Amino acid sequence: MKREDLFIVSKLWNTFHDGERVEPIVKKQLADWGLEYFDLYLIHFPVALEYVDPSVRYPPGWHFDGASEIRRSKATIQETWIAMEGLVGKGLAKSIGISNFQAQLVYDLLRYAKIRPATLQIEHHPFLVQQELLNLAKQEGIAVTAYSSFGPASFVEFNMQHAVKLTPLIEDATIKSIATKYGRDPSQVLLRWATQRGLAIIPKSTRKDLMASNLASLEFDLSEEDIATITGFNRGIRFNQPSNVCPQSASSYLLAT
Repeated sequence: MKREDLFIVSKLWNTFHDGERVEPIVKKQLADWGLEYFDLYLIHFPVALEYVDPSVRYPPGWHFDGASEIRRSKATIQETWIAMEGLVGKGLAKSIGISNFQAQLVYDLLRYAKIRPATLQIEHHPFLVQQELLNLAKQEGIAVTAYSSFGPASFVEFNMQHAVKLTPLIEDATIKSIATKYGRDPSQVLLRWATQRGLAIIPKSTRKDLMASNLASLEFDLSEEDIATITGFNRGIRFNQPSNVCPQSASSYLLAT
């Protein structure tokens, strides 16, 4: 396999947002991978936390002490983005982008960005459609990548109660009915719904049969009526937010950030 045949993406974690921390951690990540550059490098969350040296703990996680203490960094998104732009200039990243940003922060970043984000990666599934954010990205020429395309299924393993209580989308009667109509799997219907709405998808699997099934989701088209039906599932339910993975004492700060 040639390097140019692969598209490798990585992310900047919250504890490395200070401008002087960005390049060193990227070089560490590249060394870990045995690579000279990333094709795409993203800011993981618009949340800046105090630096944790990799020699102390790596990956550092959310907590400064590795247990429960949250410490903020004073790094601004502008400071972080300027350092991200430096990665492109030095050939460490071909493209740079953002993840888990909402509209206000995207607009703010665009005010000072010399290199506009190539990609916005967001949680996106029928329970969280985020149409206005998609409209913004399209207007600004920012490609959108959807993660957690199957909704709560990605978060049940973390025992998140609001995910556990919801019927998995791939088991929903309406989704299954649409899948039967096209002779497809429910998972393929969910993926095709996203791609027909103009999004890139990144479903994860280590099983060859599932990877082949995911790729085959591009082999058919849903009707506009069926797309509208699935879009109608929208409840504004977000599973991947800091308050779902951090102690309650940290929630107010992280949500405000």
